[in-house]
Amino acid sequence: MANTVDADFLALPLSALSDAAIDTAKSAGASHVDVRIERTRTGYLSLRDAKPETQSDESNLGIGVRVIVNGAWGFASSPDLSTDTAKKLALSAVAMAKTSKPLSTDEIKLVSEPVYPNKTWVSSYKIDPFLISDSEKKDRLASLSSKLLASSSVNHTSAHTMFVKEQKHYQDSVGTSTTQQRVRVQTQIEAISIGSHGFESMRTLAQPAGYGWEWMDNSIWDWDSEIAELPSLLAEKVASPSVEPGRYDLLIHPS
Repeated sequence: MANTVDADFLALPLSALSDAAIDTAKSAGASHVDVRIERTRTGYLSLRDAKPETQSDESNLGIGVRVIVNGAWGFASSPDLSTDTAKKLALSAVAMAKTSKPLSTDEIKLVSEPVYPNKTWVSSYKIDPFLISDSEKKDRLASLSSKLLASSSVNHTSAHTMFVKEQKHYQDSVGTSTTQQRVRVQTQIEAISIGSHGFESMRTLAQPAGYGWEWMDNSIWDWDSEIAELPSLLAEKVASPSVEPGRYDLLIHPS
């Protein structure tokens, strides 16, 4: 089943606020107006030696109004989602455009674009990470960390995961109105060796990805295989001689 935009975001007065800002800015002399209402939720979890260290869950919500007046840009934004604020932002954006006009070297002219009314797009993740319990997230990171700590070449581990959900409503004076939601996740597990050599570390190579929590099983990125290889690779790194000055050909991993 296809993903849908979260109901609590759609319940916000997205169109009403956008209409208020657009109508006010146009009445004040704007030739173009676009409005963005965006909410970003970010979750973060870190473990040290397979034990919880840091956890956070925060959200940011706001509205931004952008205008063109006499060929110059103006912008204003606020975290307050009210009709009065939307109108004030429109007037502030128009005032900024008029103020910046004498400093503008080129006149802003937008090219024609097709109009997209009432369109919705949601990224193709399978599991919303914010619907996964904290204990399940901790257990997955702890399991991977414990596998590293079981090796004699690993003294400490550091693991963290960050997951983000971005929701945005866009509406402009031309007639386009779009709402989108996308999810992304980034996880990193690091093995650390401490000894007479000082310390060395090696981490997983998984890149930030446009997936949900399914990124953390082995169907997309083979975490278990990579974790299994890290201790021996770290031991090789510790035992390797220091580089001698000179010219070398480097093979760089495409991560």
